[in-house]
Amino acid sequence: MKRLLFLSLLYLISSCSGENLEKAEQIKIYYGGFKNSDYNQIMRVISDSLTLTEGDYLMNFDRESYYEQFKWDSVFQPKYELILVENHNGQFTATVAVESLRYKFLKNNPLTCELRFSFKSGKITKIENLDCKDANWAMWQKERDSLVNWIKGNHPELDGFVHDLSMVGAQNYLKAISLYKKRTPKKNTTNDI
Repeated sequence: MKRLLFLSLLYLISSCSGENLEKAEQIKIYYGGFKNSDYNQIMRVISDSLTLTEGDYLMNFDRESYYEQFKWDSVFQPKYELILVENHNGQFTATVAVESLRYKFLKNNPLTCELRFSFKSGKITKIENLDCKDANWAMWQKERDSLVNWIKGNHPELDGFVHDLSMVGAQNYLKAISLYKKRTPKKNTTNDI
């Protein structure tokens, strides 16, 4: 009886370890899909619905709408680096560094964040952004607000690009950045003595 109990316990431990290894591998596959620009790779490991959280902001996706998010992100030519995957009592976190044209403009390149992954039925169902330790949110906001305000006054046809999470919205975001960088600085109208 003791031997049977020991073997059952050993099987339970080994199957849990296998499940944990599988979850860590799914996180690697997920970021590999971004790295390889392969949405099919991402689809293999995400559930039919996926929730992303940024603080109090929740974004709910089905596979089709997440593909639109993937296309939006790809316009900025991101480079993802999965730095670390950790398992703390069944809670999986990943540390990820991302470089992109958008982050470069916002002077937060690379942006390194810690994310928590939740799983259901063996698939990723939720990704929570826990912290971006190296982020300079004040600089991010300053650069974004300068861009948005300048576009509003000089290229109103692009106004709203920052909230348009479609591929066209991302392309307009890059156009806005390009136009902003090429702008002629205002001349000082005061008389210098």
